[in-house]
Amino acid sequence: MQISALIVFLLLFGLVTLLGFIAAHWRKADLNQLNEWGLGGRRFGGWVTWFLLGGDLYTAYTFVAVPALVFGAGAIGFFAMPYTIIAYPLVFAVLPKLWRIAHRHNYVTGADFIRGRYGSPLLGLLVAITGILATMPYIALQLVGIEVVIAALGFPTSGWVGDVPLIIAFVVLAAYTYTSGLRAPALIAVAKDLLIYITIITAVIVIPVQLGGFDKIFHAVPASKLLLAAPPHGSLGSYSAFATLALGSALALFVYPHVLTGALAADNPRTLARNMAFLPAYSFALGLIALLGFMAIAAGVDKMPEYAGYFRHYSSNFAVPALFMHSFPGWFVGLAFAAIAIGALVPAAIMSIAAANLWTRSVYREYIRPDCTDADEARQAKLVSLVVKFGALVFVLSLPATYAINLQLLGGIWIIQTAPAMAFGLYTRWFHRWALALGWLAGMTMGTWLEIGLQFKGAVYPLHMLGTVVPIYIALLTLIVNIGVGFVLTVVFRALGVANGIDETARAEQRALT
Repeated sequence: MQISALIVFLLLFGLVTLLGFIAAHWRKADLNQLNEWGLGGRRFGGWVTWFLLGGDLYTAYTFVAVPALVFGAGAIGFFAMPYTIIAYPLVFAVLPKLWRIAHRHNYVTGADFIRGRYGSPLLGLLVAITGILATMPYIALQLVGIEVVIAALGFPTSGWVGDVPLIIAFVVLAAYTYTSGLRAPALIAVAKDLLIYITIITAVIVIPVQLGGFDKIFHAVPASKLLLAAPPHGSLGSYSAFATLALGSALALFVYPHVLTGALAADNPRTLARNMAFLPAYSFALGLIALLGFMAIAAGVDKMPEYAGYFRHYSSNFAVPALFMHSFPGWFVGLAFAAIAIGALVPAAIMSIAAANLWTRSVYREYIRPDCTDADEARQAKLVSLVVKFGALVFVLSLPATYAINLQLLGGIWIIQTAPAMAFGLYTRWFHRWALALGWLAGMTMGTWLEIGLQFKGAVYPLHMLGTVVPIYIALLTLIVNIGVGFVLTVVFRALGVANGIDETARAEQRALT
């Protein structure tokens, strides 16, 4: 048991928990309204939105999964760098426009927008279900980050006793999310970012000094991990895998429910635009964090007998905790572990709120209780936010996670199927609702089937094409199929004269003009 680390960790974790409950009284409002509980009243200004979106986008994926992939698989893990660089121009083009439409029509989720734009409750339902499904493995990734940190502090790693600390963290997260809604992660995100930057700046200065400088670090990394492996004859190998992981992840990012929730909580579209311009500063931090994987290789933490049991249990996911335990005194280890755990709690809270909003608006109010009051709607969202967290626990316990990043990539395969309806709907009314629904079905079916074939252990499929093997991220492959089906069937349905839905956003605009 790391006593000094545990004390610092518990103090910081307790402070964050307190902030979570205090948030219910921050910018006092009626939290029995879904607009207030689930979107913070759409009143978050520039600074709050900066921290909220930063906490939303940079998660345990960043602080545990990426360096773990770099540690275990090498340079392929750096796909996260071009991914974030590509993502921001895409998000810049989508989110401010979506904010304007959502604000005008009181939409709370992306599924609300799609239902209204295409006049299709069914399409809205499909998008909502997909969002909930894709969110659960992403929350599970956050719980993996917390689980690894708790184990590193000296708690048991197996049996029901080993699950108790994770369950406690889960209950704390559930409690302040239920009580405070989106205000809790918005307030906690400020403390989270402060801890993360202190940890990363210290790590990239102190650890290289201990290891003899970056020159020695890179010399210690095997050549097979330092660069992408040259592809064999007749294959694009790691090159196509790297490129498609980056592009597919970027295209999936802007339709994740938690990203849309953070964006719609802003007070105006200019706030979003300014944040999209400056948020790439986080990408610089991401590059430094990824280098921790190489530092862990240079330090040889996986060869140290005191960490052998942890690596057997958590595989490469233990690389960063082991590196910090090897390099720093106990009190700083506690601070770093608190930063990782809080960096997981903030997005987990936003994700569960986003999933609850989807259920409440597109399932509960649409199909179960159309006459529900605003208070009933908010109460339902609070309850569902608890259920979603439980579903994430099931993912943690049931799916293999040699690399925790696979959980995020799995969510990307599912959520990217909603991108055509979202992106096309913002800029054109040409696509037919039934064509988009069938495109979604084709993409979801193919993506899930390919993942089952890989036994949920990876997300890159070796596509055989024209005598060449092209390893490709399944999300990008299925997105191409999705768009192709949607385009062809739109032409067919329009030629046959199949009725399309009525665009309620266009009708509202016409009424406003008259």
